[in-house]
Amino acid sequence: MSNSQAITCKAVVCWGLGEPLKVEEIQVEPPKSTEVRVKMLYASVCHTDILCSEGFPAPLYPRVLGHEGVGVVESAGDEVKEVKEGDIVIPTYIGECKECENCTSEMANLCLKYPIALNGLMLDGTSRIYVVKVDPSIDPSDASFLSCGFTTGYGAAWREAKVEKGSSVAVLGLGTVGLGAVDGARMQGAAKIIGIDKNPWKKEKGKAFGMTDFINPDDEPNKSISELVKGITHGMGVDYCFECTGVPSLLSEALETTKVGKGKVIVIGVGVDAMVPLNVIALACGGRTLKGTTFGGIKTKSDLPTLLDKCKNKEFKLHQLLTHHVKLEEIDKAIQLLKQPDCVKVLITI
Repeated sequence: MSNSQAITCKAVVCWGLGEPLKVEEIQVEPPKSTEVRVKMLYASVCHTDILCSEGFPAPLYPRVLGHEGVGVVESAGDEVKEVKEGDIVIPTYIGECKECENCTSEMANLCLKYPIALNGLMLDGTSRIYVVKVDPSIDPSDASFLSCGFTTGYGAAWREAKVEKGSSVAVLGLGTVGLGAVDGARMQGAAKIIGIDKNPWKKEKGKAFGMTDFINPDDEPNKSISELVKGITHGMGVDYCFECTGVPSLLSEALETTKVGKGKVIVIGVGVDAMVPLNVIALACGGRTLKGTTFGGIKTKSDLPTLLDKCKNKEFKLHQLLTHHVKLEEIDKAIQLLKQPDCVKVLITI
């Protein structure tokens, strides 16, 4: 039965571009008939949160930050069937109706009935997000990481690129998303997985998830990333490249790391710039494929349960992602930690 009263909760609020983040009390409305209200237990900081505070994808303020975490259903609307009060859930910004053209296709995960709204609101103008039920035996931090970052990278290799066994892969950027792509490529059976990052500390992290080779572009500043990749692939390049950094100049580099005539680049990382330069010759004349992805092509109802099962069965080394713990009131510290070289994921206790 739905709780009919609004409740007071704490939230991290950004009031404007360049404004400091503030932990404030907000009022959370009771759930509507098809909604649940969730008491968040943990949240993990995603780089997208920083981008949102900087006005991505639109400069809308004030805005409550956070989309990656795990919580418990506090109350449920009368028409909710899939979860109940007390269930552990993770939030997800992707919906799946299982009826529209995209949901019934193997080619897309962007639901047309419940589309992603770039203004941060649902179709009815409210600020809501979807949830997926989680087995309570799964470690809360692991469940939190699966609600966005790691799943996005893993899904990009599994669902979006459908990496083939014995193939070669390059991953630009070894953050949570990049490490997810490395793990996804490994589980798909890729023979060569090249991790690329300027942070030498990421080498061991990459190896933990299945990386076979590591490139630090700063070690050979006179060579481009594509030249370095071709240097360890007999001049051919790789079958797949996952661009996870969002750095505009690396998009063309990602294209040129792949094989002529068959190379495929999956664009995962985004920055604040909507328009970026692109080497069209490397794309068109090189016969390569450039494809974007949201949530790694993962469908929330059809695919996420598979990842949650793998997590439950200890097939993922998600503990390798967790490097720092903070309290909600230490949000400024969490943002600063993300900029440190020894940080992958910051878990916030609420």
